[in-house]
Amino acid sequence: MTETRDYSGSGLVHVKNPHLDSMEEDVLYHLDLGTKTHNLPAMFGDVKFVCVGGSPNRMRAFAQFMHKELGLAGDGEDLADICAGTDRYAMYRAGPVLSISHGMGIPSISIMLHELIKLLHHAKCRDVTIIRIGTSGGLALVLTGIEAGSVVITDMAVDSSFKPRFEQVVLDDVVVRSTELDRDLAEELLTCSKEIPDLPTLIGHTMCTYDFYEGQGRLDGALCSFSSEKKLDYLKRAYDAGVRNIEMESTAFAALCRLCGLRAAVVCVVLLDRLEGDQIRAPREVLREFQHRPQRLIAAFIRKRLGLRPPAGNTLCPTE
Repeated sequence: MTETRDYSGSGLVHVKNPHLDSMEEDVLYHLDLGTKTHNLPAMFGDVKFVCVGGSPNRMRAFAQFMHKELGLAGDGEDLADICAGTDRYAMYRAGPVLSISHGMGIPSISIMLHELIKLLHHAKCRDVTIIRIGTSGGLALVLTGIEAGSVVITDMAVDSSFKPRFEQVVLDDVVVRSTELDRDLAEELLTCSKEIPDLPTLIGHTMCTYDFYEGQGRLDGALCSFSSEKKLDYLKRAYDAGVRNIEMESTAFAALCRLCGLRAAVVCVVLLDRLEGDQIRAPREVLREFQHRPQRLIAAFIRKRLGLRPPAGNTLCPTE
């Protein structure tokens, strides 16, 4: 069964679940929020940008960074975790920007997205843009003329067979969902990147896997049943199919956002060339600067959307 996008053009966030209308209360358990315990429209109704990423510390640092980038009052160091009642996810606000962690892998980001999308729906948010920022492994960096630290903007998320689909098992049926992302948004982000010094950026397919080791063809896991030759053949075929980086969340992210009428993008920095090796060996300070690059791009994009000038000294990395 294949599901298609349902988008009315109203700017509202759509939930495709008729059962929600008959519920007296919707408990967003993993976010420690609810429709009876919290005034969601008052708390979140003016949110315009949602940024999600794996690490709670990184998303807190991003919220603090955005606080400064938007010129908000105070230093942003005391931002409160809105989901402090749970240890599953962390959520912070900086003006119209919501910053949320999603953990690692499809199951974790899927749970968060279901509750986030319902939150945006209950809060009656309009014209929301959602962006996943993260890290990834790159493919054939030399062939593409880029290097580690480059940023990939995803035009289409593909599965491990290089197909633009997300397969979700629902009861005993396999539901196939499209993973195409908003191309205009990707191009807008690419244009924005050209105005930022020392930020090599490209658009390409992102391959999403269910695993960091075997699923991504790594030779250094606790299990490995293939040769280095088979690994290289697989990764080269991925490259030939248009894949430029690999991570573990983009297909689920793209599918859910598309179905619910959200303009979405995936922006990830590449930490290494997977055709050259499996382990990440760059020094911590280098990796920290790499991880800040998608944040710099998204900050510039949001400022431009809001018509704001960049503040002085905005090139420093946020602390984690």
